[in-house]
Amino acid sequence: MKIDFPGQQINLNSKVNNSTSKSDGVSFSDFLNNAISDVNKLQLESERLNEAFAAGLNDNIHQVTIAAEKADIALQFTVQLRNKILEAYQEIMRMPV
Repeated sequence: MKIDFPGQQINLNSKVNNSTSKSDGVSFSDFLNNAISDVNKLQLESERLNEAFAAGLNDNIHQVTIAAEKADIALQFTVQLRNKILEAYQEIMRMPV
């Protein structure tokens, strides 16, 4: 499975002025929105292939299974990423000021 990353590298050492700055590349929220959109596309493609297979329009079970597995793995990865982000946020909120 090919994983697409943004064309520009994210520079973690750069000084951040505000979260809506578009001059330095892709913002974190845009990156997450694009990733969620890609996961949704994989889910929709898997559903379309399943429906076509059930209707008898597609006889390639391998293609249907591979699409379903890609969608499942992408969804699992997205859920784990969300969990890690929430854990990091909760840990930051527990820090004394």
